[in-house]
Amino acid sequence: MRKLINSTYITLDGVIENPVWTSPYFAEEAAALAAELTGDADAMLMGRATYDGMSVAWPAMDESDPSTGAAYFNHVKKYVASTTLTDPTWNNTEVLQGDLVEAVTALKAQDGQNIIQYGFGEVTATLLKAGLVDEVHFWIHPVLEGSANLTSALKDVKATFELIGTKVFTNGVIVATYRPR
Repeated sequence: MRKLINSTYITLDGVIENPVWTSPYFAEEAAALAAELTGDADAMLMGRATYDGMSVAWPAMDESDPSTGAAYFNHVKKYVASTTLTDPTWNNTEVLQGDLVEAVTALKAQDGQNIIQYGFGEVTATLLKAGLVDEVHFWIHPVLEGSANLTSALKDVKATFELIGTKVFTNGVIVATYRPR
């Protein structure tokens, strides 16, 4: 069975949206870990908000430069959980139909590598409740944005996690990897 791995950039005060604050921290160590995560994943899952942001950013990037990751993101199989998106324009994107839990359960049962998910909102909360998230990687950045939003997506989610790894980058970013218990 495929694993669903969530990878989320977060500030010290819990901000996850519009992570422009990550740019100064995405150095060699981060690129290596990101490449490891994408190298083990042949599919990507996202909610509508994440799709809207990524589908504009990645196609504009240079695919010939391997350091950008653009070739991966523009060609990997992408699944979007949305009830309003009907005609996705980003290459190799499919909108999940019907019940999200059933759709992701079916995706995980297919042959293949891991499924990577970016962002941490309602889609992740639903999948956590259903026991479908196998790992969560929080990339904790030494930044305060002053407008925490992570807790609003998790207001009805109760979960306990087991720490399975940490990486501390020289620039202060800590990647804490958890597995739901």
